[in-house]
Amino acid sequence: MSFFAVYRRVLAQLAPEAALAILLALANIAVAAAQFAEPLLFGRIIDRLTGAQTQQAPLVMMDLAPMLGAWVGFGLFSIAGSALVALNADRLSHRRRLGMMAAYFDHVLHLPLSFHSLVHSGRLLKIMLDGAQAMFWIWLSFFRENCASAMALFVLLPMTLFVNWRLAAILIVLVICFGLLTSFVLRRTETLQGAVERFSSDLAEHASDALGNVPVIQSFTRVESESRAMRRIIDALLAAQMPVLSWWAIAAVATRASSTLSILSIFLVGIWLHLHDLATVGEIVTFINFATMLIGRLEQMVGFVNSLFMQTGRVRDFFEVIDTRAIVEDRPNAIDPGRLTGRVVFDRVGFSYDGARQAVSDISFAVEPGQTIALVGATGSGKSTTMSLLHRVFDPTSGGISIDGIDIRDMRLVALRRNIGVVFQEPMLFARSIEENLRVGKPDATPAELELALERAQAKDFVARQTEGLLSRVGERGRSLSGGERQRVSIARALLKDPPIMIFDEATSALDATTERQIQAALDAATKGRTTFVIAHRLATIRNADRILVFEAGRIVESGSFEELVALDGRFAQLARAQFMAPALASPGPAARPAGQSTEISAAPI
Repeated sequence: MSFFAVYRRVLAQLAPEAALAILLALANIAVAAAQFAEPLLFGRIIDRLTGAQTQQAPLVMMDLAPMLGAWVGFGLFSIAGSALVALNADRLSHRRRLGMMAAYFDHVLHLPLSFHSLVHSGRLLKIMLDGAQAMFWIWLSFFRENCASAMALFVLLPMTLFVNWRLAAILIVLVICFGLLTSFVLRRTETLQGAVERFSSDLAEHASDALGNVPVIQSFTRVESESRAMRRIIDALLAAQMPVLSWWAIAAVATRASSTLSILSIFLVGIWLHLHDLATVGEIVTFINFATMLIGRLEQMVGFVNSLFMQTGRVRDFFEVIDTRAIVEDRPNAIDPGRLTGRVVFDRVGFSYDGARQAVSDISFAVEPGQTIALVGATGSGKSTTMSLLHRVFDPTSGGISIDGIDIRDMRLVALRRNIGVVFQEPMLFARSIEENLRVGKPDATPAELELALERAQAKDFVARQTEGLLSRVGERGRSLSGGERQRVSIARALLKDPPIMIFDEATSALDATTERQIQAALDAATKGRTTFVIAHRLATIRNADRILVFEAGRIVESGSFEELVALDGRFAQLARAQFMAPALASPGPAARPAGQSTEISAAPI
């Protein structure tokens, strides 16, 4: 967006309070007209006084009373109008600033994980705060000063031609020179200011990254290195900023100089015109007052354009995020199917992140409600991508996924995700209390439901040991808890949601062997009656799965029970031997699984 396009779009964000904004703009026009009328009346009073003196006709106060009253009235109206405009403009600007922050925050939360994986959270936070603050300043300046200034410069100033066109021409030349000078400076500094904003964002991103990893920095003695990197960014920022400041300093000095020359010109030309009976003393005084007022307006405009230019990059970044569209959205006629039973079918599903290389290809399998399916394979083989497609982090580039016979793209996103619970490898806890973290899964959960979820996740005992129990705060990203404790809270959060479909992405990877066995038993009980997908590297955690899908290079290369795959002596058997599990399971036999669960599952032909 160009400089002026940014300005127009910022003003367009006042639409939710358009009535008040229009009223404030009209009030500004009235205040500008009143301020412009004061020099005219003052000049008329001077002419009346000098005329009476020349004609030796004595005046009384009542002869000047109408003009004096109007002059005082316009002055009082300007003061009162300006105060009311400033008060309401401040309130309006604050409301819209917070409104834009809320809209930005809501929009960013809806953007896909693919967006968040590419953009640093510190940069997003800075863009939100800086962009909203910049728009607040633009709105406030517009209503307090610049609406009236624009009215005075571009509407009322041409009307001075009817007072004395010769003196008015000097003022008009002043405004034209100001416009040309400002345009020149804008062109010279626009590219430079873009670099300034990039370095500012880099600075925020680097600081956020470092402050979020202080233990690593201290452990690896990287404090000095990180500080030097920060200073390098600061030096680059200053190097880019200084030329911009220099150009705008020149513009400010030139504006002041041209304003001073204009007053001097009006005074000298006015005297010459008066000597030739082409201007009265009152007109000279009027135009000197006009010039003084316009100097103030011009300086306001120079300062405003300068500051607006400095803020443009921040506002542009803000709107670029706002304009980012989610790649996964509800279809026009998407439905809410309610609670699903959990029959999941992948039909020749393919997906590519970049359009060039397939992340997964020709993935086909069917899962009946209540079955447990394990996904194994090397890192990057497509396991997590496949599960991401199930809860629509992305949409397939080919094929389709259905649950209970309904294409998941025909469901509302909120309805689909309400039916799926995910326990991530990284617990991702909020810097809030344990209870608040649990209630993310079910905001209206009863104390009994909270206790049951903690018990199933083997988290009840360690929560009871916390100083304030459920009310204990866990710190940023749960840092006050151990890795295993964080993961157990994460599991309890998912269990509290009680969805018909569960996805465990290396959910027990952060636990010790004893706790892992305890949680595995708890999960076996908790997953009964619901479709469960388990992504695992440690094969001991999937011993009782109904079916294991072995991934390699984005495809399913083997499918079967634990014993069947070991007997097949293929890729899975190699993984089992690497983890010292194959010898004891060399002969295929019935898998140990909870009673009542079927072993039937359809899979794509290999």
